[in-house]
Amino acid sequence: MVITRFAPSPTGRLHVGNLRTAIHNWMLARQQNGRFLLRIDDTDAERSREEYVDSIREDLEWLGMTPDAEARQSDRFDMYEARFEALRAAERIYPAYETPQELDLKRKVLLGRGLPPVYDRAALALTDEARAKLKADGHRPHWRFRLDHSAAIEWDDMVRGPQRFDPEKISDPVIRRADGSWLYLLPSVIDDIDLGITHVVRGEDHVTNTAVQVQMFAAMGATPPRFAHEALLTGAEGKLSKRLGSLGIAHFREAGVEPVTLIALLARLGTSDPVEPVTSPEPLIETLDFSRFGRAPARFDEEDLTALNARIVHQLPYAAVADRLPATIGEAGWEAIRPNLARVADAADWWRIVEGPVDAPDPGEDADYLQQAADIAAGIDWSDDPWHALTTPLKESTGRKGKALFLPLRRALTGMDRGPDMAALLPLIGRDRAIERLSV
Repeated sequence: MVITRFAPSPTGRLHVGNLRTAIHNWMLARQQNGRFLLRIDDTDAERSREEYVDSIREDLEWLGMTPDAEARQSDRFDMYEARFEALRAAERIYPAYETPQELDLKRKVLLGRGLPPVYDRAALALTDEARAKLKADGHRPHWRFRLDHSAAIEWDDMVRGPQRFDPEKISDPVIRRADGSWLYLLPSVIDDIDLGITHVVRGEDHVTNTAVQVQMFAAMGATPPRFAHEALLTGAEGKLSKRLGSLGIAHFREAGVEPVTLIALLARLGTSDPVEPVTSPEPLIETLDFSRFGRAPARFDEEDLTALNARIVHQLPYAAVADRLPATIGEAGWEAIRPNLARVADAADWWRIVEGPVDAPDPGEDADYLQQAADIAAGIDWSDDPWHALTTPLKESTGRKGKALFLPLRRALTGMDRGPDMAALLPLIGRDRAIERLSV
């Protein structure tokens, strides 16, 4: 069974950058009839907040992406400790005592010589006596995972294709701080093994992490999941601005963006498939194909999101929005005003045209024409097609056509120069209100 996971840190709210990977993990699980898990990466006790955990759950639920199960790293420290001790016994983990300042100096020296800033493994050369003295002097080690230099690190990435890394050109990663707290790399691998994760979709900024983690899986006798590293998002200005990178899902909810709009845009950004105004994620799930993901950065533009949202709103059936509309808007009303909406929340503003009152402009030289229209409106059959029953005799009696025929009527009936189709709107305005608005 395909099992994917979304693993946010609850140090802030979901934003477009991490939401995109959540969407793709969720879509893959649904496409393969698998399971989508939420893993709360809350090992950073100082920065993690329960309010962010709650907001992550709420955002996923609003999007219709409720996970099949949830795990929290803060509940799993005993498991990490056991794996840590096993790896230390196998000499795949070792203590290192350099201070951040010493490490920074080493990096600068290597870079100054034109060499890659790879950790020199000086800690491995320490004797037992040297370690004992450091301990006696009050120095607490941080811990590194010892990479195996005997063979290249390889995997077949679902987006990037075959990947190959030379482990000698990668520093042995720090996996645990001197205070005993965990960094991301090792706990994530332990969780993926324990939870049976089969596929991991994440940003390409994790590629080097993956190279390291592939060896961690092997060191614990496990097969790595399949990886898909997708290109990162950029903003309209070419770089993912701090503002865009921090835009929470609440921002889009408050702006009236439909959940399916966010999914429809983010699911296809960076792929060779077109962004389409779908009213359900199902077509996106069915066509998900990581071989169609490109390597170039994917551009996110709020204006594109707004335009897509309008196209989707224009297709939403009444049943999907009824609970968000004023009580007096029925299915016919929704279908009449829907083509003019950018968001569902705007429906109430357009509905005021129907229920009134409207602030019509002074009719000026069209006053007699509008009074004639009022007289005709009083005698037509309102049960079928009152708009054409009104405009056809007006055209014949006045010789008007086009804009001269229709615009004065629209202005008097709605107070606006443009808007919903009058053939659909006039029956909703009704006989009495129409006659009152046309009469001068």
